[in-house]
This record gives sequence, structure tokens and C-alpha cells, in this order.
Amino acid sequence: MNRIHRLQGQINGALKMMEEGKDCKDVVTQLSAAKSALNRTMNVIVSDNLVQCVKETMNDPDENTDDLVKEAVELLNKSR
Repeated sequence: MNRIHRLQGQINGALKMMEEGKDCKDVVTQLSAAKSALNRTMNVIVSDNLVQCVKETMNDPDENTDDLVKEAVELLNKSR
């Protein structure tokens, strides 16, 4: 959640810069930083989900491993 709040601040900062008529290079730099932060946040969420899927499989051997792996891969693909 902290990452999302920081990302929100970066986006709000970019909006404020645009409202103030700041140089477009500065706005693009700010938006680029927000984009990178968003990508890193999605990677953290997907990797945490993958770890959770593995733990569930270890705790419940009857769990369908193929379905859990498929779900994790789909999440990974969506995040790119």
C-alpha cells in the first residue's frame, strides 16, 4: 500500500506540474518515474502471489498445482 501511495503522490505531482505550466521534459521525467514505480509495484504483487501459490501447494498436496501455476503465469503476463 505504501508503494501505491507514493505512486499516487508522483501522479499528483505530475498533474500539479502541468497545471503550473512546467517544462514538458520535467513532466515526462516525473511520469516516467511513476511508470517505473508502477511496474515495480506490479512485480512485487505478482511475486508475492506466486510465493503464496507455492505455499498453498505445499500445505495442501491435493491442491491442483497446475491451476495455481497457470494463475500465477497469467498474472505475470498481465503485469507486463
